[in-house]
Amino acid sequence: MNIPKTMRAIDPTEAGGPEVLQPVERPVPTPREGEVLIRVAAAGVNRPDVLQRQGKYPPPAGAPSILGLEVAGTIVALGAGVEDFHLGQRVCALVAGGGYAEYCVAPIGQCLTVPSALTMVEAAALPETLFTVWTNLFERAYAVEGDTVLVHGGTSGIGTMAIKLGKLFGLRVVVTCGSPEKCARAVEIGADHAIDYKASDFVAEVARITGGEGVSAVLDMVGGDYLPRNLQCLAEDGRHVSIAVLGGPKAEIFIPQIMARRLTLTGSTLRARSVAFKTLVADEIARTVWPHAEAGRLKPVIDKVFPLSDAAGAHALMDSGTHVGKIVLEI
Repeated sequence: MNIPKTMRAIDPTEAGGPEVLQPVERPVPTPREGEVLIRVAAAGVNRPDVLQRQGKYPPPAGAPSILGLEVAGTIVALGAGVEDFHLGQRVCALVAGGGYAEYCVAPIGQCLTVPSALTMVEAAALPETLFTVWTNLFERAYAVEGDTVLVHGGTSGIGTMAIKLGKLFGLRVVVTCGSPEKCARAVEIGADHAIDYKASDFVAEVARITGGEGVSAVLDMVGGDYLPRNLQCLAEDGRHVSIAVLGGPKAEIFIPQIMARRLTLTGSTLRARSVAFKTLVADEIARTVWPHAEAGRLKPVIDKVFPLSDAAGAHALMDSGTHVGKIVLEI
């Protein structure tokens, strides 16, 4: 296959607003041992991309400065040690950077085969939120069939994925959203209850919904003063997982409450984890979740698709907070 030397990519040289995201020419990357080169068809847009654009979230050591944490496309070249049968495969992949481009390298272990039930745009919208929700809600928070869970940001990419996975695996999902319209949309997507946090106190609403028992787990991307309120929402032996701190990095909590009710506080970040860890997660997702994607039961909620050349427009939409689900760039 004839692979060009250069490609279009979104690789801003300075931090700023969406306007810094302009297409530039960059060399096509070369896959190293255990990696593949993907001709990108579509790339998902995620909140960490916005933080990176703003200069608040530099890529980890060794990762490209080109934005983008998830892609879907076709494998067109193989690094050393990758078996030949992968050439020509349609895959989606979780990457540490480099997704907003015509070509992107990915470790083969972080690739999932795109089933016929998914378009490339749909496939590109899955890896980042799927890996994040699976590792945090199901592995770190041990959510199992029959559990009631509270998820903040119910119409975000993470929130809509948590609703979708929750429905597939028998969870009762309670979400918070910032308007009656978003609450209605979350219920339409599959949430059992949606709380308008601007109109009511979510702690009181969770108590009402659960008959005073509380939830088994909270998936939180807000942090700050939400943390002590989240702990009030937990049932005995409840688990709290922090995955972002959009509302602030510090909180004050009452430690005896954790002791008396045997609560667990944990959290994680995904981007800086090792290829070995992400490969293990991909293997588990391939076994447990991917059959639902192959059967057409798992599809992402997509708000809008932009061309790569309008990455600025995609980020402006994300900055507005009006979107529901994922924003995708089509290459």
